Amino acid sequence: MSRPNRLNAQTPTLWLALREIGRELPGSTRVVVVRGEGRAFSAGLDRELFAQAAGPAGLAALPPEQADATIATYQEAFGWLSRPDLVSVAAVHGHAIGAGFQLALACDIRVVADDTLFCMAEPTLGLVPDLGGTKRLVGAVGYSRAVEMCLTGRRVGADEADRIGLATLVVARADLDGAVADLVAGLLSTNRDASVETKALLAGAAGRTQAEQEAAEREAQLRRLRDLAGVPSD
Repeated sequence: MSRPNRLNAQTPTLWLALREIGRELPGSTRVVVVRGEGRAFSAGLDRELFAQAAGPAGLAALPPEQADATIATYQEAFGWLSRPDLVSVAAVHGHAIGAGFQLALACDIRVVADDTLFCMAEPTLGLVPDLGGTKRLVGAVGYSRAVEMCLTGRRVGADEADRIGLATLVVARADLDGAVADLVAGLLSTNRDASVETKALLAGAAGRTQAEQEAAEREAQLRRLRDLAGVPSD
């Protein structure tokens, strides 16, 4: 994101651009890093939108089906970051507020600088988080913490984010780029097909019983064994 003068505040234009990036990524892409230029990752929804037709008031004036479809399009901007065929990394520093927080949550891994502040600010504005962030936040920190964070709108620093599972790794601000580069190198060092299968297993684990998960592991392992041995698939 490259609107440093606005702390990378987000607009529908950004969401549509992110959506297209996801659609146009080459199939060979293995890792995507999301970062913000300047002093912040993203300060969330650009407040100037509240006075524009593209903002909340304009969206509310649309017929319900059209408004629903519009929001669904915006959600696609973040949704592709959890695809099993790639790993997404958020390099977070400074403010990650509202939509900025939801964008960080959409990534598989969050490398967090020690100056980071997370906040789900939408309820304080009379809105709800609607870019996929509610489920992802509950998955990261649990229901009770998610309720407290969202309904108070308080800011969560890097140390707390590390303690409650929001951050995968916390580093000094000066070390953020190097830590992300080291992580990406490690991710790329692993067999791609094994990575894809493993990520799919992990992503689906919460919705399966132990027996179902073990069956999924067996199926995935047999695919890998056949591939490594050069045995044709059925």
